[in-house]
Amino acid sequence: MTITASAQSLLALLETSVASHTAIQSPDGPAITYGSLRSQVQRVAEDLKALGVRRGDRVALVTPNTPEAIILFLAAATAGTAAPLNPAYKSQEFAFYLEDTRAKVLITPKDGAEAAVQALPPGAIHVVAGMDAEGEVRLETAAHRNGWSSDGFAEAEDVALVLHTSGTTSRPKRVPLRHRNVMASVGNIIRTYNLTPEDVSLCVMPLFHVHGLVASTLATLASGGTVVLPSRFNPMGFWPVVQRYQATWFTAVPAMHQALVARARSNSVDPSLLGSLRFVRSCSSSLSAGLMHEMEARFAVPVLEAYGMTEAAHQMASNPLPPGRRVPGSVGMATGVEIGIMDGEGNLLPEGLQGEVVIKGPNVISAYEDNPAANASSFVNGWFRTGDEGVVGAGGYLSLVGRIKELINRSGEKIAPVEIDEALLSHPAVAEAVAFGVPHPTHGEEPAAAVVLSGQVTEAELIKHCRERLADFKAPRSIYVVPQIPRTATGKVQRRAVAEAFAGKDRRI
Repeated sequence: MTITASAQSLLALLETSVASHTAIQSPDGPAITYGSLRSQVQRVAEDLKALGVRRGDRVALVTPNTPEAIILFLAAATAGTAAPLNPAYKSQEFAFYLEDTRAKVLITPKDGAEAAVQALPPGAIHVVAGMDAEGEVRLETAAHRNGWSSDGFAEAEDVALVLHTSGTTSRPKRVPLRHRNVMASVGNIIRTYNLTPEDVSLCVMPLFHVHGLVASTLATLASGGTVVLPSRFNPMGFWPVVQRYQATWFTAVPAMHQALVARARSNSVDPSLLGSLRFVRSCSSSLSAGLMHEMEARFAVPVLEAYGMTEAAHQMASNPLPPGRRVPGSVGMATGVEIGIMDGEGNLLPEGLQGEVVIKGPNVISAYEDNPAANASSFVNGWFRTGDEGVVGAGGYLSLVGRIKELINRSGEKIAPVEIDEALLSHPAVAEAVAFGVPHPTHGEEPAAAVVLSGQVTEAELIKHCRERLADFKAPRSIYVVPQIPRTATGKVQRRAVAEAFAGKDRRI
């Protein structure tokens, strides 16, 4: 199925599918047809308009992986701009993101989002959302519905969603993805994997992440297929769910794939559970060649590594389906995007030479929001600089060599070291702090830190201090005491030097 030229908004992508066909299926909830999905999205969008939400107004979403999360996301992006947030954030983190996005509305379930509600900015509206007995999403709020906004629903140039991506020396940057950016990426994914209405995607990625939103969910809905949405990823019960719903594909980070392989090593997978699968996709973190080969051997399906990032509305490259060639250790070929390799002076390099990966295409943002410094350094001659080091080889296959950016990549979740620095420095016994990533066999990387102390404190106390201020996945697992932090002549922290010094060491406080 191909997205029509007129489908330039997320609401429009639902219009061409058969009304009676199942759009969303949850093991813990009702099946939702495309007809019901369209009507619910439009009704909830109208409810948001009645609260005064205008196109571009930020509607923050703190929701678990449920069918209502998809409906609320599409409605928020239709009435205004969706701002999905990680439910695992602490109150201090919610306060930053809600203020930074200038959220006008915060939507949460009735229970389980207390930290977000506590961080609600003055003047913002809190809306409780839930599904009734008939499988319809309903909004509850104390605010009066007398602020009706009549500026209509979002169109191609409106910002569909705003996400954050973190720099190594700055606060997280706002990434405004317009409807046309997202629709371009969705179309690229559909064409890459030949998605049709017969496909069933098993969505195990979180819906606050561009990977789960765009690849697992929106690409499936735009192709008329069915999204199966378990509440969480469970390696023990994974394959029975695949069989029950006859899933034809799923996409996940390598840590999830590794968990499935580890489970299969101790309990071999019954081949009858796998018969519906066409392929497995891996993205958001590097997939080792060994893991890819073992997955293909155990699960008897092609494993396709892809390359994505938030600023490109997710997908930029992918290994192809058979009979195309899959190259272990490569993220594949460009998918509807131009990919180049650039030197430090902004010159494009020929095939085979290593440099920074740069991209351009209709799915790529034109600028970060309110961040002239980041825009000046990230965009050059029409190209977006990814911050990744790579090389394009024979056949246009891209291999990533390393990251120029110093982000910590834990199972696809990008963690800005400066956030950990700041959490540690807020402790009275810490004089200096520098966070960095260390290798981890499952997650790829884990956060660690080195500190210069000015008082007495234990490692456990510092880790507890961080966990009170950061989501658990951001808190360092190892903390080292050092006499001084390496810095450049201009005073900048040499984060890489610290990371290299402690790689593989187990000496802690």
